Amino acid sequence: MRLSNRSKAPVYNFINTLLMMVVVFGIAGFLVNKYRFHILGSESYLMVLVPLLLLIIFYLNGRQIFEYDSDGEALHFKNRNIIPFLNKPLHDEFPKYKLVKYDVISIFFIKRLYITVSSKNNGSTILKYQISYLTGKEVNDLKLSLNKVVKANKEKKD
Repeated sequence: MRLSNRSKAPVYNFINTLLMMVVVFGIAGFLVNKYRFHILGSESYLMVLVPLLLLIIFYLNGRQIFEYDSDGEALHFKNRNIIPFLNKPLHDEFPKYKLVKYDVISIFFIKRLYITVSSKNNGSTILKYQISYLTGKEVNDLKLSLNKVVKANKEKKD
């Protein structure tokens, strides 16, 4: 099964650009109000704080683009940001038989995928992916595919 939200990258770029412009215009409006017009009192700080808070939430949600491929004998995971220099992109590929378990954690608007992979050296390794920008249907499809792999691995061991 293949799962990707790469086609939504232009939307995320637009949202990022829009938020950056709102922050710049908010700072400009704050400075113009503070040194020229004096119309707003302490509310003028909201012109900077609200856009900055929205931008911080956008980046705290994590990497926007997530790709998953379970076709063949290996699992492929890619997780990257729309701004290349912001975070290092994640790319992992391993055989299906090494998948031990997975967990999807949702806290408010942040979703994370934790994959436990068996390893020769230290028993198991946990891989972390940010899937906040996947829709509910995409997350359910991902869970279904990973469940099949985990179930097949348990049947082989028994």
